[in-house]
Amino acid sequence: MNDNPRRTLFSHFALVGKALSHGHRLEMIDMLAQGERSVEGLAAALRLSVANTSQHLQRLLRVGLVATRKQGQHVFYRLADDAVTGVLTSMRRIAESNLAEVRNIGSAHFESLDTLEEVSRGELLDRMRRGEAVVVDVRPTGEFAAGHVSGAVNIPVQALERKLDQLPKGKEIVAYCRGPYCTLVYQAIAAMRENGYAVRRLEEGFPQWKHAGLPVAVGA
Repeated sequence: MNDNPRRTLFSHFALVGKALSHGHRLEMIDMLAQGERSVEGLAAALRLSVANTSQHLQRLLRVGLVATRKQGQHVFYRLADDAVTGVLTSMRRIAESNLAEVRNIGSAHFESLDTLEEVSRGELLDRMRRGEAVVVDVRPTGEFAAGHVSGAVNIPVQALERKLDQLPKGKEIVAYCRGPYCTLVYQAIAAMRENGYAVRRLEEGFPQWKHAGLPVAVGA
């Protein structure tokens, strides 16, 4: 009989930490936060081999961070719990606060792309309820269908040029994508501003909106 169950529990918690101790696995969690994906789809999105992707996913599966379902010959993965998004967000914030290299990369490659203040989740929710903002999800259609900010319209970056005339110029537009390090939203905002639209970014992205328990819709 174990006379130190507390220590045993912490040993099991450490198994989760070990499963998270690889950059590829964190990227996979970030992608799965957008919605379910097949092994092959995830491998293609991350430019990894299917075998390598499968091995990393198995590590995450063993500690309960992801769950699976099988459809024909394909295995689909999803996050086992929305709390997994919170774990990744906490890791990111700790790194941003304490690692100079992370701050430098963020400043050079992301923050410098848009110097306007982000729209907070609370502010956006209030403005949507008053009908003062149009919310644009610039992610691919499949990710939008898997889950999006309730009331958002989907205009993927690739379709932006031909669909810009669907957006009103009399209201501020709030755009978002996969998260704080997603460049799609910066590309979309630059294109919209060049065409005379008033547009700002939502803080972070869809996974963080969902994790905060704010209104989410599914389907196209």
